[in-house]
Amino acid sequence: MEVDKKEEIASESSEEQVVNPWEVSAKDGGKIDYDKLIDQFGCQRLDESLIDRVERLTSRQPHVFLRRGVFFAHRDFDLVLDAYERGDKFYLYTGRGPSSEALHLGHLIPFMFTKYLQEAFKVPLVIQLTDDEKCMWKNLSVEESQRLARENAKDIIACGFDVTKTFIFSDFDYVGGAFYKNMVKVAKCVTLNKAMGIFGFSGEDHIGKLSFPPVQAVPSFPSSFPHLFPGKDKLRCLIPCAIDQDPYFRMTRDVAPRLGYSKPALIESSFFPALQGENGKMSASDPNSAIYVTDTAKDIKNKINRYAFSGGQDSIEKHREIGANLEVDIPVKYLSFFLEDDAELEHIKKEYGEGRMLTGEVKKRLTEVLTGMVERHRMARAAVTDEMVDAFMAVRPLPNMFE
Repeated sequence: MEVDKKEEIASESSEEQVVNPWEVSAKDGGKIDYDKLIDQFGCQRLDESLIDRVERLTSRQPHVFLRRGVFFAHRDFDLVLDAYERGDKFYLYTGRGPSSEALHLGHLIPFMFTKYLQEAFKVPLVIQLTDDEKCMWKNLSVEESQRLARENAKDIIACGFDVTKTFIFSDFDYVGGAFYKNMVKVAKCVTLNKAMGIFGFSGEDHIGKLSFPPVQAVPSFPSSFPHLFPGKDKLRCLIPCAIDQDPYFRMTRDVAPRLGYSKPALIESSFFPALQGENGKMSASDPNSAIYVTDTAKDIKNKINRYAFSGGQDSIEKHREIGANLEVDIPVKYLSFFLEDDAELEHIKKEYGEGRMLTGEVKKRLTEVLTGMVERHRMARAAVTDEMVDAFMAVRPLPNMFE
């Protein structure tokens, strides 16, 4: 089958760069080669024609993450748009592995984008909290994983999702019934050799890890949610995620037709860089590698000024002469994610790249943007009550989910 060839290609290339759900590393500590990744995984580049089509179908400006190539690759997104244009609906599926209490800005990106998709296309959404996965991979207790799932749910809800169109579930609470039946069906279709080829499992991994991929696969199938989609087994699913999650859904897409389901479509993002540079890694063990939604205005200013890698020159004279290297400048990259105004972003890139704007000025503008963003999120999260979390996580029909 086609998927086998792609798995072999990805495996052969792993000596150069490794991208999977648990490890992301570039060759020789450099940058991830996304063009090579598209070839390895067998997905497609998200081109301007698709973005223009999204604007035409939704009658609204495409999200900044689309306009600026943050979400850059896809699988069958064009087919989802074809079906939508014919009047067929779809649902969204995304998720979060709750391994920490505080989320950083990179964690918010898929949820910010998914909220836009939900509003633009007027479709329902399921959000999976893989507390079971983090219990197995991070050596957390079951109870701690469940607690973190609820805490993370508050941050997700604070992004502004519509409770009448959104179902949030944790695996420890929801797995069973129709969901578990689909897990068993998927598991029977995937050999141990195939799982090892896709995910890189070894004989040293405990069997819990081997058993997990079907858990993340089956939210792609509408029959896993009989309270939401009764009799809608052909409903398409669109998954917004970072490209490191692609292996799960390569497996899912291979299995889906054999089980009578549509292949899930994906729209995939690049990775959000650490403050120290694109070859750095955001890490919970290094709080200075990222901006967290719990950071104060003082924290944000200090982290940006001290740790955000600059492409500016080492003297004002030299900077005025040759300008900044925008390819490596983290403040400019962060502004490309979070500064909404396209004209202002282009102005900053031009002035900074040609040496008329200094690093301190760019960092000051980034500090303003991120401080405002984090403060708005903090206020929204403070308004999320336990009763609101219960409402999002209640197993109930969503009668107006396509309106």
